[in-house]
Amino acid sequence: MDVREKMLSGELYNYNDENLVREQTACLEKLYDFNATRPSQTEKRKKLLKEMFAEIGENCYIEPPLHANWAGKNVHFGKNVYANFNLTLIDDTFIYVGDNTMMAPNVILATATHPVLPLLREQTYQYNLPIRIGKNCWLGAGVIVLPGVTIGDNSVIGAGSVVTKDIPSDVVAIGTPCRVLRPIDERDKEFYRKGKKIDPQLLNNL
Repeated sequence: MDVREKMLSGELYNYNDENLVREQTACLEKLYDFNATRPSQTEKRKKLLKEMFAEIGENCYIEPPLHANWAGKNVHFGKNVYANFNLTLIDDTFIYVGDNTMMAPNVILATATHPVLPLLREQTYQYNLPIRIGKNCWLGAGVIVLPGVTIGDNSVIGAGSVVTKDIPSDVVAIGTPCRVLRPIDERDKEFYRKGKKIDPQLLNNL
């Protein structure tokens, strides 16, 4: 197993490997170009994202600046994914984000971690675990998702939460560590916030 295979598979590896550093630097050059685009250069942004990401669906929008260890090389986005300012992708292994998911400012998806043993850290060893986020999710401002976590379809993660363990589908979850607060249920079809009803016509048109 070569160093890149170890990087993607959860095995310990040395992240200062010369070949990895060379490959990563080439990726970061494109990320620099993306972050240097002007607001009117939407087509250039789309082109760069297709070059940078492993997979990016139609109608995805990422608001610069974007921060990513590998410029999205190991990231798979579905369609209609939206990310606000300062999305950080520690994409040393795979990150999967489903269709129609939204991420507020300063969200961090971190696949990389390090061994507890100081001697290994001194020798620049790390390992990486994939992150999977389902369809129609909403991650609030400042959410941090840690290595190996899966978030199910339709779930909402409250602002500032640190997600250390898997979150099921169809729930609202908040806190540090993030825990399920409640299911998404019938009342969410009636109220969009406390005391504020949804116009039924909005739902009829969907």
